[in-house]
Amino acid sequence: MSKLVISTSSFDVEGNSSLNHLVNSGMHIVRNSYKRKLTEDEAIELLGEDTIGMIAGIEPLTERVFSSAKNLKVVSRCGAGLDSVELAAAKLHGISVFNTPEAPAQAVAELTMGLMLAALRRICQTDRLLRANEWPRMQGQLFAAQTVGIIGLGHIGKRVARLSQAFDARVIAHDPHIDPTSHGVESVSLEELFAEANVISLHVPYTTDTHHLLDAKSFARMKPGSIIINAARGGLIDEAALDEALISGHLGMAALDVFEQEPYHGPLTKNDRMILTSHIGSLAKESRKCMELEAAENLLQGLINADLIKDDQTNV
Repeated sequence: MSKLVISTSSFDVEGNSSLNHLVNSGMHIVRNSYKRKLTEDEAIELLGEDTIGMIAGIEPLTERVFSSAKNLKVVSRCGAGLDSVELAAAKLHGISVFNTPEAPAQAVAELTMGLMLAALRRICQTDRLLRANEWPRMQGQLFAAQTVGIIGLGHIGKRVARLSQAFDARVIAHDPHIDPTSHGVESVSLEELFAEANVISLHVPYTTDTHHLLDAKSFARMKPGSIIINAARGGLIDEAALDEALISGHLGMAALDVFEQEPYHGPLTKNDRMILTSHIGSLAKESRKCMELEAAENLLQGLINADLIKDDQTNV
C-alpha cells in the first residue's frame, strides 16, 4: 500500500475530497503525531522509505530528508513559503514541489492589521493591567496618522498595503522584485523606509539574503518609537537585538507571530512592549479550508503527473 504523509500539525482529512479519492484508491495516510513543527530527524522518521507523496508544513525538507525518503515524488506545501524546502535537492531527486500562495494571504494580512492596531492602541498592555486590578488610561496612536512601511509586496504585502490605505495611512514599500507603484504605493529604498516609516511590516521569504534583515543596525536607523510587525518568517529579525531596542526605548512596540525557534519560549515573553502570537497567521477557518483543499488537489495532480495514480482515481 502506498503511503502519504501529512506533516502539518492540523489538517481536516475527512472533509477533503482529493484526499478521499486517494484513500479510496488504496493509499494510506500517516499523520504528524507531535502536533507541532517537526525536526529534520522526525521528518525522516515519519516519511520512511515508502512515502510517495507529502502534504508539508514548515519542517526542514533538506537534502538529507530527500535522500532518505527514497520513493517520495511529490511535496505539496500547505502554505505560501518554500523557504523550508531545499528546492535544488528536490529537483535533484526528481521530487515535484507545490505551494498555496494565495489561499492564506488574506488571513495573514488581517492578522497583520490586528497586530498593528493592537500595538498602536496598546490593547494587550491595557488588558494585562486591567486584569491586575489596575485602571490604565494608556494613550495610543491613530492608524491614520502613521506612515506604514511594507517590506515585500507579494500576495500578503499588497493586501496589507490596501488595508492600511483604507485606514487613511500613508503607505510606502520596498520590493526589489515588484514595482510598488503598480499597486498605488510609493516606492522607496530600504534606507528610506527605515527613516520614514512609523510602522514597519515584513512580508518577504526567509533566505540567506534576508537572514536578520532587521538587526541592531537597522533598528538604529529607524524613527524613535517605531513599531515592528512580523507575520512572515522568524529568521528575518535578530530577536536579541529587537529585545534590546525595545528595552532601551528606541523602538515603541513590536508584534511577532513567527520566531527563529518554534515553539518560542525565549526572553521576548518577558518584554512588556511585545505582542506575541503562536504562528497563527493562516489559522482563519475559511483560509485554512482553502489551503488544505488546494494543497490536497496539488498533491493529487502531482501524483497523476508522476504516473503514480490514474486520472480517473481507479488504480494506483
